[in-house]
Amino acid sequence: MNIGYLESIFSFLGGLGMFLYGMSIMGDGMQKSAGSKLNKFLRMVTDNRLLAVGLGALITAILHSSGATTVMVVGFVNAGILNLTQAVGVIMGANIGTTITAWMVSLNSLGDAMKVLQPSFFAPLVVAIGAAFLMFSKKKKESLAGEICIGVGLLFVGLTFMSGSVAPYTDAPIFAKAFAVLGRNPILGILVGALVTAIIQSSTASVGILQTLAMSGVVSANAAIYITLGQNIGSCLTALLSSAGTSRNAKRASVIHLTFNSFGAIVFGIGMYIISMMRPDIAQSSINSFQISVFHTFFNVTNTLLLFPFAKQLVAFSGLIVRETGEEEAKKETKEDELPVLDERIFKSPTFALEVGVMEVVHMGKMALANLKLATSVLLENKYECLDEVFKNETEIDILNKKLTEYLIKVNNLSLNEKQKVQVSNLFYSISDLERVGDHAENLAEAAQYLKEHGLAFSETGIEDLKEISSAAIGAVDHAVAARQDGGMEDIRQVSKLEDRVDTLEEEMRDKHIERLSKNECNPSAGVVFLDILSNLERISDHAYNVAGYVKDEL
Repeated sequence: MNIGYLESIFSFLGGLGMFLYGMSIMGDGMQKSAGSKLNKFLRMVTDNRLLAVGLGALITAILHSSGATTVMVVGFVNAGILNLTQAVGVIMGANIGTTITAWMVSLNSLGDAMKVLQPSFFAPLVVAIGAAFLMFSKKKKESLAGEICIGVGLLFVGLTFMSGSVAPYTDAPIFAKAFAVLGRNPILGILVGALVTAIIQSSTASVGILQTLAMSGVVSANAAIYITLGQNIGSCLTALLSSAGTSRNAKRASVIHLTFNSFGAIVFGIGMYIISMMRPDIAQSSINSFQISVFHTFFNVTNTLLLFPFAKQLVAFSGLIVRETGEEEAKKETKEDELPVLDERIFKSPTFALEVGVMEVVHMGKMALANLKLATSVLLENKYECLDEVFKNETEIDILNKKLTEYLIKVNNLSLNEKQKVQVSNLFYSISDLERVGDHAENLAEAAQYLKEHGLAFSETGIEDLKEISSAAIGAVDHAVAARQDGGMEDIRQVSKLEDRVDTLEEEMRDKHIERLSKNECNPSAGVVFLDILSNLERISDHAYNVAGYVKDEL
C-alpha cells in the first residue's frame, strides 16, 4: 500500500470522526439550550395525531436524531405519559424530522457558482466563531451558542475531508462493482444500510456518509435507494435497545417503530426493483447527495401518509408481537410497573434523563402522600387492618429512595446546563424530604399500633384536633408534590400557608393538651402518644415546605 492510499484512508476516517463528533456536540448543545422544552412538547401530545406528527418532527429536527426522539417516546410510554396511539404519531414525525440533516449535507452539492452558499465554504469560520464564544464569553447562553457553532462547523469540515479523500478514486473499479452488486440485490443493499446504521446508531450519520460518496459520483440510484431504506430500519435499533427491561407497552412502542419503517422499506424496495427491471438505465445511473435528500424526504413523508390512518392497526399488530402475559404474571408486572424502570440507555439524552428523574421524584412523592393518608386513616378511623400495608409501602419508598439516589448521581455527571444542575441538586434534597415524610407516616402507624396493643384511646376533643392538623399536613404534602410536578406558584403559596397553619395548630394543641393532662382529663400514657403524633405532623409539613421551596428556587 503506497503512502497516498494510506493518507486517503486517514483523511476519510478523520473526516468521519469530525462528522460524527460534530453531530454529537451540536445535538448536545441543542438539548442544553432547549432544556426541558423538548419534553414539555411531548407532554402536549393529545389524541390529535397530526399534532403528534408535527411535534415528533420538530423535536427530531432540533436533536438531529430520530433515535433520541424514539428513546424519549419509549420512556414516556413506559412512564404512562403517552399511550401507544399517541406514540405512533410522534414516531412518524421523528422519521420526517430526521431528514433535516440530509438537506444540510446536500447543500455541499451546489455548483461552484454558488460556492459561497455551501456550508463547507463557511464551516471553518463557524468553528472559529464558536471557539471564540467558548474561550472569551462568560455567559452560559453564548457558551452554548459556541458549542452549537463548533458542532455545525466540524460536521461540514468532516464532510469535506471525507469527500476529498474519496474524490481521487472515483474511477476505481471497486466502487462501480460494489454499488452494482448492491443495486442488483435489494436485500443485500437494505441489509448493508441497516447494518451500518445499527453499528453507528444514527441513520442521520449513515445517510450523510452515503451522500458524501454520492458527491463523488460513484453511487448508483438503485443502490442508494436500497441502502437508504435499510438505514431507516437500522435506526430502530436504539429504540429497541431502550425498551429492554421496560413495561409491555414500552416494548410495543419500539415494535411499532420497527414495523413502520420495515413496511415502508418493503413497499419502496419492491417498487424500486420493478423500476430497475423496466428501466435499467434509470436504476444504474449515478445519484447525487441532493437527490438522496429528495428521496429520503419523499420516502418518510409518503410512508407517514400511507400509514397515518392505520395507527390503531399498528398498535394492534404490536400487541400480537408483544403478547399479554398470564393473569398472575400480569398482576406481577402491573405491580412492578408502579416502580420506575430507570433505564440507563436514556442517558443518551441528558435532558430527557433529567425529566425522567423529575417524574420519578413526583412518583415517590405520590407514594409518600398515599401512605400518609393511609396511616392517618389507621390512626383516626381505627383501620388497623391496613397497618401491614403501611409498613410494606414504607419499605417500597425506602427502596425507591435508594434507586433514585443512584440514578440522580449518574444524571448529575451528564452534560447539563447550570439550571439543570441546580434542579438535580434540588431533586436530591427532595427525595430526602419525601423519604422523611414516609418515615413520619410509619411513625403515625406505629403510634396507632401502640394505642391498640395497650388499649388506649384519645378523647373526642383530641380526635377532632388530630383530624384538623393532619388534614393541613396532608394538604401541604399534596400541594408540594403538585408543585414539583407542574411548577405552579399557587401550589407553592398553598404549601406555605398550610405549613404556617400546622405550626400554629401544633403549638395551640400542645398547650391545650398539657392543660387537659394537668386536669386529669386525659390518660397520661395516651397523652405522650398524642404529643408525639403532633410532632410528627409538624415535621411532615416542614418537609413539604422544603420540597416546595426547591421548586420555588428553580422558578
